[in-house]
Amino acid sequence: MKKSILTLFLAFAMFVGAFAQSEYGNVQQGEFGFTIGVATYFGDLNTNVSLNALKPAVGIFYRKQFNNYMGVRLSAHYTEVGYSDTYSKNDYQKARNLSFNSAITEFAISGDFNFFKFIPGNPDYSFTPYVTIGLGVFNYNPYAYLNGDKYYLRPLGTEGQNIGYVGADGKTRKPYGSIAMCFPLGLGLKYSINNNLNLSVQIAERFTTTDYLDDVSTTYVGINNFPPLNGKPSVAGLLQDRSYETGATIGVEGAQRGGSKQKDQYMIAEVGLSFNISTYKCPTAK
Repeated sequence: MKKSILTLFLAFAMFVGAFAQSEYGNVQQGEFGFTIGVATYFGDLNTNVSLNALKPAVGIFYRKQFNNYMGVRLSAHYTEVGYSDTYSKNDYQKARNLSFNSAITEFAISGDFNFFKFIPGNPDYSFTPYVTIGLGVFNYNPYAYLNGDKYYLRPLGTEGQNIGYVGADGKTRKPYGSIAMCFPLGLGLKYSINNNLNLSVQIAERFTTTDYLDDVSTTYVGINNFPPLNGKPSVAGLLQDRSYETGATIGVEGAQRGGSKQKDQYMIAEVGLSFNISTYKCPTAK
């Protein structure tokens, strides 16, 4: 996946670079702006790419424009993603009964490539679709509620990360971090309102390097492997398998809890307003 994204990035950069040309008059050097939109997550809980758990997202960005076709954007986003097995149409997932939410703070650098020549304020070149591809880093910390109380799941180690649990593959499960990388890939539309303002609409998928955005990845540890606390089951044990809330317990040790072969993803769809940074370029004397 990473090699494919890099190849696409380089190929498209060479393609649009071959057609880029400078103009005289108002020349866009860059732009800064803000975005509002919605975000959703795809992973071990949302396996059918459903869009029924959208949450607000906000962002700011600065784009350095190299010519009428190419630019590099620095961006920051804040959002929250979450999902619940109660949304699923799959009987096993409904019985599994897991859920999570997680705030996400993301910083990214992206290449933006216009399909058409884009010159703010020029009615002949005031609109273009574009493709964006980038590299980012984000912070996440999944949590869930039990009996009305909020618990962060990473410190609990619901898949045995904090008790030295050894899976069927013979590997000791280690705690996952709170920071991971992402690879934004998306499409957008940009329209120049006037010399100073641009309006944009963008949707971009984030491919990530973690399978624990939702705290679900491999197999059940089994509640008996979590040490009890004051003679009662531990919170980690109760949150690793919540099927007891819906019926018969399915989370026996070794049973499938999630799928570790595919990493989690999240997507942000947003509308942006940006302010141009321009200079005036005089025509060359001939």
